[in-house]
Amino acid sequence: MKGYIQKLLLLASFITLGITCPAKVISQPLNDLKINEVDLHLNKSFITKAVERVGAAVVTIDTQRYVKKKKFPRNSQLFLDPYFERFFGLDLPNDNRPRIEQNQGSGFIFADGLVMTNAHVVNGSDKVIVGLNNGKKLNAKLIGQDFFTDLAVLKIEGKGPWLKAPLGDSAKIKVGDWAIAVGNPFGLENTVTLGIISNLNRNVNQLGIYDKKLELIQTDAAINPGNSGGPLLNSDGEVIGINTLIRSGPGAGLSFAIPINKAKEIAYQLIKNGKVIHPMIGISLLEESNSEGKNNVVKVGYVIPRSPAEKSGIMIEDIIIKVGNKDIETASDVIEQISKNGINKQINILLNRKNKLIKLKVIPTDITNLKNN
Repeated sequence: MKGYIQKLLLLASFITLGITCPAKVISQPLNDLKINEVDLHLNKSFITKAVERVGAAVVTIDTQRYVKKKKFPRNSQLFLDPYFERFFGLDLPNDNRPRIEQNQGSGFIFADGLVMTNAHVVNGSDKVIVGLNNGKKLNAKLIGQDFFTDLAVLKIEGKGPWLKAPLGDSAKIKVGDWAIAVGNPFGLENTVTLGIISNLNRNVNQLGIYDKKLELIQTDAAINPGNSGGPLLNSDGEVIGINTLIRSGPGAGLSFAIPINKAKEIAYQLIKNGKVIHPMIGISLLEESNSEGKNNVVKVGYVIPRSPAEKSGIMIEDIIIKVGNKDIETASDVIEQISKNGINKQINILLNRKNKLIKLKVIPTDITNLKNN
């Protein structure tokens, strides 16, 4: 009986040991530093994670332009009163000498040593310097720029490796999605602002800009001078647009970005050919509501003299019904179909002119040919 009791006590001690020992093993990882690191990571906002993903690829672009001496008439009345000149910010005669103008913008690395930015950031520059996230400054050369879409591609003169910004898909974004703008406004590097996507496919003509060929993303994320060319991110830290325009004065708080899908298309044409072809027929378009108020109609607002449109017989007030095989609902439909068609290739256009259907054949040309007419 005594031996039996001893065996029970021995068995109980093993059971107790089996219960208490695993408790020590389980509690040990709770004090592990790695767990604390994970907890800290989980506490990061999606904004922080997004910026960390792309921040190293965002660059500052400093430009320099050599300005030659201005030529004033010898009898210029401006020279008679230096206070008058100072008041209006004019150059004094003694200051009328060659100088270097400096400006600054933003951009981001999207391929090995290649930077995407706005054309207006680098246009007319004699020297371009790219400032990296690590503080290094390197010279860059212009690969190509496209005035009509306000895009430019630079090549950094230096050795990598280069941290590249992940590019998203601007076709997938929706109104109400988060929008994060990153750039260097007023020379303040790596400034981040947050907003939402306010609208899509905003035609620049609605903003009173008629010398560009752009449909923009509208956002309320603050974009200031110096932000131009910087990336607009989605909540995952992918580039969905390039910050390009701001609305100042009454109605301020509106910012605009070039969709990244369009920007990629333009960038790769610049890399391959050094220029971009823009098929045009030489018309301006107006969107109006029809008499029933159900759908928009797209009218011809203006026809450029000696353009393909004029030569084919298109007239002001014509309503565009179909371009190619596409039924037209918006001005964007017309632009898209002509762009897809390309230049020097015939495309069919169906018009409504005073309640009569008219079929015409037009051969688009590059927009530069229209400017030379």
